[in-house]
Amino acid sequence: MQFTSEQRLDDGVLEREFTLGEIPGILWTPASASAPAPLILIGHPPLGLRKMYPRLAGRARYYAAEYGWAAATIELPGSGDRPRWAAAEQARADLRRAMEAGEPVGDEIVDALILPLVEKAVPEWQAALDALLSLPEIGGPVGFEGGVISIGIRLAVVEPRIAVAGFFAGSFVPAAIFEEARQVTIPLRVLLQWDDEGNDRQAALDLFDAFGSKDKSLHANLGGHTGVPRSEMEDGARFFARHLK
Repeated sequence: MQFTSEQRLDDGVLEREFTLGEIPGILWTPASASAPAPLILIGHPPLGLRKMYPRLAGRARYYAAEYGWAAATIELPGSGDRPRWAAAEQARADLRRAMEAGEPVGDEIVDALILPLVEKAVPEWQAALDALLSLPEIGGPVGFEGGVISIGIRLAVVEPRIAVAGFFAGSFVPAAIFEEARQVTIPLRVLLQWDDEGNDRQAALDLFDAFGSKDKSLHANLGGHTGVPRSEMEDGARFFARHLK
């Protein structure tokens, strides 16, 4: 891990950009800490870190300033300034065509769009976790939230260092990932926007039912994809606080 820039924000939070090989990322740490801080990994959709920065930084700064946690994110494969790959671009084009035509999105499109992303992204998150936990100011435990839900599911299954997760319900979960959800056993909080035009509500409910966690909760709010109330961030932080001891 190589830090490429740093700035002290007006709430005292230290923001540092880094690279891990070819992977860009951002780390936020609290202004001061008497002990190594717990860590929240913040996922995001494949729209690029720069486009997602205001939302990511808002959550990270809240966690750092209010709870004393570190928070970090990395750029997804094929997103932002990272190289594209032809298969993913073709899958996105097929998805757009199906949705614009009002046609069902078939399993073939979903698998082509999501499975390669999961296979590439999960090892990168694990490598980032290795590097972040080697820093003296970060000591765990670790939580994961947001982003592509299929990535979060795979991480929750294969990465024992992740102790708790908060997922944003989304469609286009491959059947293979749906089955992996049954292996998720960590405490889990799932956020669902009830009127999300891009989300199949019943599919989200079925996925929640499949999760194997005994400690799981579903938080549903009226409104579309971008209408998540701020109270959900505050409630989500309290959920993490109960498990990041």
